Amino acid sequence: MNFEDFQDEKLQLNAEELRQTLNIESGKLEWHELQVHFARGIVIVIDTSLDLIDISSKLVNDDKQAVEKLMSENKIWRATDDDAKRWVKNTPVFWAVVVPPWVLVQEVKD
Repeated sequence: MNFEDFQDEKLQLNAEELRQTLNIESGKLEWHELQVHFARGIVIVIDTSLDLIDISSKLVNDDKQAVEKLMSENKIWRATDDDAKRWVKNTPVFWAVVVPPWVLVQEVKD
């Protein structure tokens, strides 16, 4: 499915239906499962202080203003080599959801 088809399908849902769908489509991943996506440069990290599903909804709805604000506050960012090095060392578990072309991840809090 390409991004336009994904977005068209998701935009037909009301806000609550979209949240429910994204929640159902989310799941836990370990670093070894995420590595291939990191190598493709499509991993977006969501700060643990934020709601992963809420941020996913903003991306689906193309809420550029909200996303840019969070990026400027370093609350969401494209995964870096430093992130990957830390993940290799600490082997965290992530909550993840796909919003093409991105894989949004958030480390599971202990």
